[in-house]
Amino acid sequence: MRTKTEPSKRHKMVKETGFYDILGVKPGCTQEDLKKAYRKLALKYHPDKNPNEGEKFKQISMAYEVLSDPEKKAIYDEGGESAIKKGGSGGGGGFHSPMDIFEMFFNGGFGGRSKRERRGKDLVHQLSVTLEELYSGTTRKLALQKNIICDQCEGHGGKKGAVQKCSPCRGTGVVTKIQQLAPGFVQQFEEACRQCRGMGEIIDEKDKCKTCSGRKTVRDRKILEVNVEKGMRDGQKIVFSGEGDQDPELQPGDIVIVLDEKEHPVFKRSGQDLVMHIQLQLVESLCGFQKVIRTLDDRDLVITSYPGEVIKHEAIKYIAGEGMPQYKNPFEKGRLIIQFFVVFPDSLPIDLVPALEQCLQGRPVVKIPQNAEECSLVELDPEHDRRSGGYKNAYDEDEDHHGNPGVRVQQCATS
Repeated sequence: MRTKTEPSKRHKMVKETGFYDILGVKPGCTQEDLKKAYRKLALKYHPDKNPNEGEKFKQISMAYEVLSDPEKKAIYDEGGESAIKKGGSGGGGGFHSPMDIFEMFFNGGFGGRSKRERRGKDLVHQLSVTLEELYSGTTRKLALQKNIICDQCEGHGGKKGAVQKCSPCRGTGVVTKIQQLAPGFVQQFEEACRQCRGMGEIIDEKDKCKTCSGRKTVRDRKILEVNVEKGMRDGQKIVFSGEGDQDPELQPGDIVIVLDEKEHPVFKRSGQDLVMHIQLQLVESLCGFQKVIRTLDDRDLVITSYPGEVIKHEAIKYIAGEGMPQYKNPFEKGRLIIQFFVVFPDSLPIDLVPALEQCLQGRPVVKIPQNAEECSLVELDPEHDRRSGGYKNAYDEDEDHHGNPGVRVQQCATS
């Protein structure tokens, strides 16, 4: 014998629960439960965060689009997914792009509350890296603090139904004020509502969530693994999409890691090239040398200048393929550019001068005028003169007399 309640039970039955199962809700759920489930899953499986979960993201979007639309939901409950795809008796066929669904949701679509911002602010952090790490690549762990939606109240800030729209600002979070500047002249400006502290909502103190104190979010420690790839540059950004501060009203922003290259004691980067300086003794520049260069990945390179090959002061040479690796193509490398600086001796033994003259093709002969004055060259120590003030005084005195800076030489004698 059937009871009177059986017809109503049959009326609540649905043909299939696939879309409900995808969102993790029951057929009798409220629109608020539906939105909450979609928000959580859409952020988790968004292609920017999980590139390999595109199909899952599509399923979540389709399920939400159907169940959030009363007409499509009725068709689905009665005939299942096949009825929806055919259009059903109510003509509910045709689906939006999953990305369109995502944008509509987080911009206040589907009858939701309008958002003051489309997405939250990005969190930017600087990561100091060595030139060796940029050359060879590395993985660094970075600990950060961020806001996450409170699990206890699920981002409501308190008990369900306890959140009320703020009356003074009408839920906007800002109030408009008028200030009289002079008779007939007024200034209109906006400021954050003091009643709700710019939130647009008010929660009674006794109904506030004990975990987040009504703020809807709590602080959480996040460990990020930052993959620094070979060939990355100073100032380059590594973006973690959707990992910024969470807010029930906003799509999370990104965490942006900015690389900060430390100065290296030997090498300086110039695009894909590495630049270094090598000092040579005069005998090395004239008679040849061998030098060992330790690379950024701890290899030893030997460079050779053979006897008879003269390396001039400030000469520049390079080694192909020993510069920085190309980003995303690390087997291609730039040049290692070397600039040589010759260190000259302070003096030479007199008995060596004739032999040097012969090797160096002698000195040019200079004709001395009959009445020329002979002067002595004195070593100038700018640092000593700067400390004593002598260099500055000579500079100022010469500038006063001639209008151009210069240093006087007074140690001359008539020959």
